[in-house]
Order: sequence, then structure tokens, then C-alpha cells
Amino acid sequence: MKILYLINFAGKGGTEKYVRDLVSAYHGKLAECYFAYNIGGPLVDFMNEKGVKSVQISMRSPYDISAAKKIASFCRENAIDIIHTQFPRENYIAVLSKLFYRKVKLFNTSHLIMNQGAVWKIINKLFSRHDEKVFSVCNFGKETLIRNGVSESKIEVVFNGIPIVEPYRSDKVKREFGISDDTFVVSALTRYTSEKGLHFLVDTVSKLRDITDKKFVFLVAGDGEMFDEIKKKIEDLGLSDVIIQLGYRNDASDILACSDLFVNLSSTEALSFAILEALGQGVPVVATDVGGTRDIINPDSRCGSLVEYGDTQGGAKEILRYIEDANLCSSCSRAALENVRKNFDIKIMLDTVYDRYEKSLKTEDTKDE
Repeated sequence: MKILYLINFAGKGGTEKYVRDLVSAYHGKLAECYFAYNIGGPLVDFMNEKGVKSVQISMRSPYDISAAKKIASFCRENAIDIIHTQFPRENYIAVLSKLFYRKVKLFNTSHLIMNQGAVWKIINKLFSRHDEKVFSVCNFGKETLIRNGVSESKIEVVFNGIPIVEPYRSDKVKREFGISDDTFVVSALTRYTSEKGLHFLVDTVSKLRDITDKKFVFLVAGDGEMFDEIKKKIEDLGLSDVIIQLGYRNDASDILACSDLFVNLSSTEALSFAILEALGQGVPVVATDVGGTRDIINPDSRCGSLVEYGDTQGGAKEILRYIEDANLCSSCSRAALENVRKNFDIKIMLDTVYDRYEKSLKTEDTKDE
């Protein structure tokens, strides 16, 4: 089986992690993987390291016929069986490529939870007919796809997953920043972009400090365009002693290993890898009730709490519950591990996606007979 993964921007976000996971699992084992992209980034370096044949193709719009022809030519030259796209732009171009090379099967994973307008709904209805499957990473995403014109029969919810590892505790990061053993550590792994709710996070910490004398610190790992803006806000509010901006880090597991609580206060979210990684280390989570987060944190999973986006007082009070209640943290920690192992093991996602690839090709074989 030959699979072409097609993406516009080869960056380092959750979508790119999803593609990395698929390629790591399949390439050289179950399939031969290929990669096509428009704008370069870290994902290209990953593909090169894995020995995946890659090609850069300009994709100026969702209806770029020139890009569609080049993709069709690449697929013909390399006998590609499947194209798997991640966003509407690439998906539409992949559909158009079938005008020039019809043999490929198309799959799309939707990582978006954004409502689109009437014109997009019509286009989605027409183009999604040519996809074998449209995977949604959460139930809210499925509902959004249906509202956006995609046929429900085409959609399948397949949750993001993470590798199941043995959780551990470490004070390495605490020692690095001189954090005392009696300080409650809250962590966040994020990007400094508007939808990640960094202003809400800082305002919530400010409220938290007003309502407790308990010792706490927030470790915020990540980078992005708003880093300096948030840094100034932290300084202006006099919170530099309780919010430590770590910048970009490649030791997320060590950060989680010293954390008592994890927060994700985004204004929009599909299914957060960061939340799953925290739960996989047995760290309870307080998150905003947006998008697919309720698929992870809910009354049945008992691994954390949901708060309303923008409610700084409510967010502060919820975080304080964990600071003041060690038993709550312990029970949520145990439930977190159970939830991830049962519902978000990466093997579930990898096996399901590959099974759908296989079935699509078997269907074609049956037709040929």
C-alpha cells in the first residue's frame, strides 16, 4: 500500500503530530508513505529523517488546478493508492486531482470545529462525496461537519491517541527553577496564539492569587507570536513570581512529571494532544468546555473539570479546589490513567485508520473482479 500524506503547512502543531504518528506507525512496516506540502517546516525535516519521499507543491487556493495536476502526476509516477489530507484546502485539491488520475482513494481528517457559510456548505457537500471517509477527531467535530454540509454517512469519529507509557514523578524541572517541594505546580503546554486563551489564563491566575494564600506556580511551556505580549501582561499584573514562561521545550514529560494539575484554557479546541499527554502521566486537568474536550473530561471519566471560557472567577475557584484537596487530585489521577488507556490509546487510532485504508482498496478489488 502506498499512501500520500498531503498538507498545506508542514509545521509543528497537533495536526502535524497526527501525521507524524501515522507515518511512524506505517512507513516501512505496513505501507510505503509519501509526503507533499506547500509551506515547509519541521514536519519536512521529520519526513527526511524517516526516509519518506517528499515533494513541495504550491497550493495557492482550494481550487488550484495546477496543484491538482502536479499531485496527480506524482501519484501516477509513484503508483499511489491513497491520499490522506488534513484540511479543506488540500482535500479539495486532492478531489480535483482525481480529474487527472482517478485510481487513488481519498481520505480526509477534519481537525477543525469552525462553522462555515452557505457557499462552503454547498462546496463541502459536492467535494466530500469523493472522500472514502472523513475522520473527525471528536464528536463535536462530527456535528460541525454535518452543519457544514458533509454527509453524515461519510463521517467517522476516531479520537486522537497517545502512546501508553508508565507515568513517573520527577522534580528535575522544579529544581531547575528553584520551586520548593511544598509549592503546588500547575502546568500548561500551549502555543502563544489567540485561540489558546493565554490572556484568560493570566487573568485567571490573577484571580487565584486574590483568593488564596496557598503556594502555587504555573509553568507555561510553548512559544509563538504572542509570547512577548503575554510576558508584558504577566509583568504588569505582578505575576512573574507565580507564572514562569518556559518558552519552547522538548521535555514535556518532565514538566508533567512534576505537575499536580494541568490547565488548558483555549477558546476553541478539537481534541487536545496536550490534555491527553497530561492525563497519560496521571495529571488531573482543568480545561474550558469547548469543542471535543468534553469527549475527554466528563462526569463519566472523572479525571478533571470543565470551566466556561472567559469565567476567570469560576476558573480560579476550580483550580483552587485541586490545590486544597489532595484526595481529589489522587482520585482524578487514577481515573486519568484509566480513561487514556481505555479510550485514547494511539493503537486504537492507528488500527482504525489503517483498517479503513484496507477496506477501501478491497472494495476496489471487488469491483475489478
